[in-house]
Amino acid sequence: MSASYKLVLASGSPRRIELLQQAGIEPDRLLPADVDETPQRAEHPRSLAKRLSKDKAEKAQSIVDSEKAATPAYILAADTVVCVGRRILPKAETSDEALACLQLLSGRSHRVYTGVALITPAGKFRQRLVETRLRFKRLTRAEMDSYLASGEWRGKAGGYAIQGIAGSFVVKLVGSYTNVVGLPLYETAALLTGDGLQIHPRWVAGGER
Repeated sequence: MSASYKLVLASGSPRRIELLQQAGIEPDRLLPADVDETPQRAEHPRSLAKRLSKDKAEKAQSIVDSEKAATPAYILAADTVVCVGRRILPKAETSDEALACLQLLSGRSHRVYTGVALITPAGKFRQRLVETRLRFKRLTRAEMDSYLASGEWRGKAGGYAIQGIAGSFVVKLVGSYTNVVGLPLYETAALLTGDGLQIHPRWVAGGER
């Protein structure tokens, strides 16, 4: 595969963009894919992460395909799911949702799954699922209220952002830290390079800017 192929990220998440940039990978285009993220009945959290990442990649691919002047590209998509057991926590949009998440996570273990999906210029589909296990300390009501006041929870799966204040809540983490932030870098880079996207020349180009 040629390094001239474009990389399209099917997301507008600042966290995922920053993580890719951290690995020296600069998306050529951002194409947020709006899909229904409602879990299906009795759907396992890991299945949800895989399904949504696939849906997002296919949605972005359909948009690219509809553009007459578009050239073949790598389409990268991801979805992160936080769960306690089989219970899937929401992407908190209200303080009540975030509080419910914090109360559930307090003093307990939980898992974070991220599905990473890739559609190659040749139309091949590749996917990885990454799991990280975490345990939070027991939170006081004062800590919960203060965290809610920070606003860092807004729009975050499970009602927290580990790269911020909530990092101090984590007693134990087993697995990928960047997975919890929103994109497992090792697995994502391996997926891209394994299917021919040359990311190393992008490192050189990035250093010359």
